[in-house]
Amino acid sequence: MKRRAFLAGAAAAAVSVPLTSSAVPQLPPMPDTSGPGLKAHAARSGRRYGCAIKSSQMQSDPALTAAIVREAGVIVQEWELKRNATQQRPDRFDFSGADKLIAFAQKNGMAARGHTLVWYAANPKWLDAAMRTSPRRRQEGLLGGYITAAMRRYAGKITEWDVVNEAIEPKEGRPDGMRAKTIWGEALGEGYIDLAFHLARDADPTARRFLTDYGLEHTSRRCEQRRTAILKLLERLLARGVPVQALGVQGHLKPFQEGFDERVFANFLDEVRGMGLKIAITEFDLADRGGPLDIDQRDAEVAAVGRAFLDVALDNPAVGSVLTWGLSDRYSWLSTYEGYRWPDGELSRGLPLDSNFRRKRLWAAIAQAFDHAPRAEAELPVPGLPA
Repeated sequence: MKRRAFLAGAAAAAVSVPLTSSAVPQLPPMPDTSGPGLKAHAARSGRRYGCAIKSSQMQSDPALTAAIVREAGVIVQEWELKRNATQQRPDRFDFSGADKLIAFAQKNGMAARGHTLVWYAANPKWLDAAMRTSPRRRQEGLLGGYITAAMRRYAGKITEWDVVNEAIEPKEGRPDGMRAKTIWGEALGEGYIDLAFHLARDADPTARRFLTDYGLEHTSRRCEQRRTAILKLLERLLARGVPVQALGVQGHLKPFQEGFDERVFANFLDEVRGMGLKIAITEFDLADRGGPLDIDQRDAEVAAVGRAFLDVALDNPAVGSVLTWGLSDRYSWLSTYEGYRWPDGELSRGLPLDSNFRRKRLWAAIAQAFDHAPRAEAELPVPGLPA
């Protein structure tokens, strides 16, 4: 594993990243305000950078749209492919929001991810009721109908999907670490994951199929339990011949609440790659609550942690892309979510661009992590885009 010492002193202590004896901690640089976007930096090692977006934000904010075109080579729907957005009634799909985003991606030469097909959350109320009262064949149809409809609609346009999102939750008490409180698992057992991936392969064999989860990054007991659970789940799935192809590591970092250790995270990624799976960082951001009140210092420490994390991730050739969950602090979910938002209403500063779409130190840290990364393993070609 390459060791790139890049942590400011305070951040080094906060994230518990050991520095080599010859290392000299550096202040993360200020960004290049006029150079190419992050997508160009990512492409240097055969990777892609992208972000989550909502069509409503783009329609109302031309500055955001321009920033996305400048910075991103991939987009993912922050909301518009979650099932309570697309199927509020059992007899009708509404893909209008996702259609707008896919059209935008194609117009601007971008790839697209699909998020998400099967999730324990964000399901319409009618679906919850139907899953609890229907016979098994009907339950399987309720799971598979959405997978088939969405993937066939966007075949050749969406090249990778979060097929099953957030299937583990050790704190709920199951010995295997699987999420207990989910309509899918309660009805179909762990086999719901097998069914979802088989149906996804049938619906669009060319799209890469991801199992995706959060809390896999830090050195805390919480994350250690989650890493163990996800590795054991992957082992079981692969042993059963389930066609999962990749792991999505969400990358929601909490640098002022939990520690980060380069080697622990690197070893985890190596285990995933050793299973023959690809990897992507799919929802990267940093919760800055609890950091220094001085914004310049906080930005520097957030950038240092982000660089340490991405250096490890991108050192693994199985990691083919990094997507942030949003692009600008103006629209970050971290500013509204309880536990991450600042009590005084200050916007979180955990994304590459500030609320006025200016590049921050975190942007520079991401750019430099891409610039120094070794070449990625070959990715799936994206129709209509250069390899």
